[in-house]
Amino acid sequence: MTKILRLKHFLSVERLSNQEIFTLIQRGIELKKGEQPMIPSSWFVSNLFFENSTRTHKSFEVAEERLNGTIIPFETSTSSVQKGESLYDTVLTLSALGIDICVIRHSEENYYYPLIESKTIQTSIINGGDGTGQHPSQCLLDLMTIYEEFHRFKDLTIAICGDLRHSRVARSNMMMLKRFGATLYFCGPKEWYDPQFDIYGSYADIDDVISKVDVCMLLRVQHERHTEEEEASFSKEDYHRQFGLTKERYQKLQPHAIVMHPAPVNRDAEIADELVEAPKSRIVEAMKNGVYVRMAILEAILAARDKEGEKVC
Repeated sequence: MTKILRLKHFLSVERLSNQEIFTLIQRGIELKKGEQPMIPSSWFVSNLFFENSTRTHKSFEVAEERLNGTIIPFETSTSSVQKGESLYDTVLTLSALGIDICVIRHSEENYYYPLIESKTIQTSIINGGDGTGQHPSQCLLDLMTIYEEFHRFKDLTIAICGDLRHSRVARSNMMMLKRFGATLYFCGPKEWYDPQFDIYGSYADIDDVISKVDVCMLLRVQHERHTEEEEASFSKEDYHRQFGLTKERYQKLQPHAIVMHPAPVNRDAEIADELVEAPKSRIVEAMKNGVYVRMAILEAILAARDKEGEKVC
């Protein structure tokens, strides 16, 4: 059995060492194969999702149930948030009530700093996504999915395609994949590309790289983060034709190549409808992996709460 990490918080994968990331991936694979988790007899968790979510929210809930956690429901629509309560005071309250872990998704980038710097808040924080910043648990499940397929990251060629500028998935993944030795290409509308990405890879036309990638990682078009002008000029059909994974582009993939997408999928925009469950697609498998890697994250935090003073990540 892989040694269990001890993490006080889980905020960003870039705070983790390579060995710590591999340990979480290996632990997720072990849990997927039926290894018994190492957990306390009683613990409490609350999931605070201030932005809509299906996969991340429900994946954490399933992971928490499998680890015998007591889930304390939280709904922003019926909480004191509607009375103007701040995120800090919400978490302060839950900490005072004895909640061990808060899983939080929030529209504010780096929302977690005041929470982890507080001397009063004792609950551990798991970042379920912060604005257009990071999505660390999605990054880990993506890494787990790639590692299961290829047993390595070094020298893989990976295209990250789509709404790059608005994607926290892209930001987390590009940092880690570059660190592990993958060659990255970024594809999609030029206006959704950030020159800051140049340190991680190269901007390219999808048709120039589709036949040589090992992984085609598609991103959702994030309409909710677009300006009115961007939305007015957007055409689903044009986007799919120019930047999406069409049936013709799918046929050009190498035999061993895989297709990924964090979902939810805008079918016939980022990817042709019939390709979501095609043989090369790992979209559904990645969803399954999300439960196990999130179990590994929760297990690591519970281990740290059993032994205070461990690393903050």
